[in-house]
Amino acid sequence: MASLPLPTTPKSHLTRFKSTTTRKSCNFATTHLTKIHESEKKIEILYKSYFHHISSLCKEGRIHEAVDVLTEMGLENFRIGPEIYGELLQGCVNERALFTGQQIHARILKNGGFFSKNEYIETKLVIFYSKCDFLEVAIDLFHRLCKQNVFSWAAMIGLHCRIGSNEKALLGFCEMHENGFFPDNFVVPNALKACSSLQLIGFGRGIHGYVLKMGYDCCVFVSCSLIDMYGKCGVLEDARKVFDAMLERNVVAWNSMIVGYVQNGLNEEAMEVFYDMRLQGIEPTRVTVSSFLSASANSRVLEEGVQGHAIALLSGLELDNILGSSLINFYSKVGSVEDAELVFSRMVEKDVVTWNLLISCYVQNKQIEKALDLCCEMRSKNLRFDLVTLSSLLSTSADSSNIKLGKAAHCYCIRNNLESDVVVASSIVDMYTKCERIDYARQVFNTTVQRDIVSWNTLIAAYADLGMSGEALKFFYQMQLEGVPPNVVSWNSVILGFLRNGQVNEAIEMFSEMQSIGVQPNLITWTTLISGLSQNGYGYEAILLFQQMQEVGIQPNTVNIVSLLLACTNIVSLRYGKAIHGHIIRRELFLSRSIATSLVDMYAKSGNINLAKKVSDMISSKELPFYNVMISGYALHGHAAEALELFKQMQREGLKPDSITFTGVLSACSHAGLVDEGLSVFADMVSLHHVTPSMEHYGCVVSLLSRCGSLDGAVKLILTMPFEPDAHIFGSLLAACRENQEIELGEYLSAHLLKLEPNNSANYVALSNTYAAAGRWDEVSKLRDLMKEKGLRKNPGCSWIQTERKLHVFVAGDKSHPQTEVIYKTLAWLEKEMRFMGYPPLVNNAEISCS
Repeated sequence: MASLPLPTTPKSHLTRFKSTTTRKSCNFATTHLTKIHESEKKIEILYKSYFHHISSLCKEGRIHEAVDVLTEMGLENFRIGPEIYGELLQGCVNERALFTGQQIHARILKNGGFFSKNEYIETKLVIFYSKCDFLEVAIDLFHRLCKQNVFSWAAMIGLHCRIGSNEKALLGFCEMHENGFFPDNFVVPNALKACSSLQLIGFGRGIHGYVLKMGYDCCVFVSCSLIDMYGKCGVLEDARKVFDAMLERNVVAWNSMIVGYVQNGLNEEAMEVFYDMRLQGIEPTRVTVSSFLSASANSRVLEEGVQGHAIALLSGLELDNILGSSLINFYSKVGSVEDAELVFSRMVEKDVVTWNLLISCYVQNKQIEKALDLCCEMRSKNLRFDLVTLSSLLSTSADSSNIKLGKAAHCYCIRNNLESDVVVASSIVDMYTKCERIDYARQVFNTTVQRDIVSWNTLIAAYADLGMSGEALKFFYQMQLEGVPPNVVSWNSVILGFLRNGQVNEAIEMFSEMQSIGVQPNLITWTTLISGLSQNGYGYEAILLFQQMQEVGIQPNTVNIVSLLLACTNIVSLRYGKAIHGHIIRRELFLSRSIATSLVDMYAKSGNINLAKKVSDMISSKELPFYNVMISGYALHGHAAEALELFKQMQREGLKPDSITFTGVLSACSHAGLVDEGLSVFADMVSLHHVTPSMEHYGCVVSLLSRCGSLDGAVKLILTMPFEPDAHIFGSLLAACRENQEIELGEYLSAHLLKLEPNNSANYVALSNTYAAAGRWDEVSKLRDLMKEKGLRKNPGCSWIQTERKLHVFVAGDKSHPQTEVIYKTLAWLEKEMRFMGYPPLVNNAEISCS
């Protein structure tokens, strides 16, 4: 921008003479005139000295001393020129000295219209009030200008940008151009800033065209503003084009490019630009290092972030709040709490933001006690908790279900009048919900005066998480009655509530309704519905929904894939499971441990333990859930030796087994009849690993002893159990009684079974088979009559097989299948093959067949 032109100082001390004297007085007049000229020259020199002195004082920020010099000039009867008032106003602009500037303005007005109506002074006053963000006065002076110019327009456009009136800034930019004033390289950056704030990428591109037309693209300041505008509007390709086209790049240009990449989640690109900047020999600033640390934190790359910290130290950057906060945020996100603490301890000055970051670090890393201690220390230094601090405290209370801490934070909010803040209110509702006090959450919500969409969504989500779909739907409609339109988060919560309550049809109807009114499902919507369908036994529907999700262009996440594999496991569909596996490989999602674990589980439960083993061998770093599903898979397939070896291997690797691990190992021993090994594992479970046995563990051991004929040992174990045995334990022991013809024990167990499950026909059949095995046909007949009286029928044996999407069910004695003739011919052929191989079919006529 060109300098504001200075007016010519009026020579007020010169006296004009007319040559009216006679020739004889010429010598006197000449001598007198010479003295006047010398006097004027001295005054002019003194005036310039005063001017330079005032100018120096203003530039040094000593504005009050400059005003004192002005007062001294007045006492010396100097007539002050506009240039001095201009210097003083500029000094007030630099120091944002509003009151002093107003005093100078008053002096200008007292001196009359010559000064107050001077274009230079008028423009300086507009600039002064604009820079001091005194909106009303600045606008009034601007509209009263005798003559507007580039400088006054620039001041007003800059003012509107600073106070957030971005629309007015752009309107001013257009009006300025229409009035014949061409925005210069100081006006353009403000207009670009307004475009980025309003996300008006089209307008920004128009200004970019103006920049190229006027040749301002050579200005580094303008190019940096273009990069910043494109970055904030998310058009990184154009930002990079501007950056690459710059002949000379200063550190601001590099910073703008790095910040743009970080803000748009392109963290790797941001780090690459940082490395290029280092190669160019550009010294980083705090903004540079802070942005690089943010990129490293978002990418969870420890080594790069540590290098950024080292560069900050080598560059001698001060560990102020900006750099210190960035370092604490980085170390927090990569889980290095000790380093975050070290940075915090070395910061000389810490603001509330810095304290909040370390508190949040403790909360994220589950170090609740340290978070609370830091809160106490923060209060001891007379620092007030702000909304972020309280959110962290409430989050801590929610995650740890510490309602006492949550209530204390709630009380602090009430005492400091913070509970009316919608963010705090939502956090309190969330805290009480996770502490299982939905009644308290409801009370807080009811007392909240201003309820925004976040408040409503928090309460709806609370009821949805508890499966209270009716309450969630009620508030979903109530929020609309109160004038708050639901967003996609609201719809997602209602769908989740239905699924948690097993109302699958209602959830699907809600999904269709949201689409019909124009609300587009997001990834969370699809994930919620696919997961809910899988968990509620709608495996095929979950797979079809996944296909629809891909058709609309939404890429799946880890939760999607795990839910799909669960669906394949539930419907025992190896075909679909393999298809999902192929999708995982194509999308390079295989590195996820949860996906790998789900794949192993799917292959094992779908009957292909070999593929499960292959997947297992491809995983280098295995965690406990992975070992658990593999051990369970071996148990399911009767590979007890492999299960026990895997159990030993996980212990050698330092992993501590849990209750699920022991269930799988004990089940494997039970299926293979490994009594000694099973009893040894059960003993170690209690004495060595300190895992309390559950009913399921006792059931596995009882089944193991029963199958091996050790009925006495099984009974003794049942008598030592700390809880009453269930029907499953009695049933496994009763089945063993039939094989060992233990009639009395069978009758005793049956009596207990019939009390537990009086309408379960399988219990009657099991006792009947026990009587039949012992040849006690009278009791068999009585049981058959009793079953007829109760209207009970034996569930016939059945098996099934899946081809494509159709499930074929085969019931004993049923010949209704359309391919029955082919099936029975195949069975007959198999029977001949079995007899030929020396395995005649075992037909036990002793077993009852109740129709």
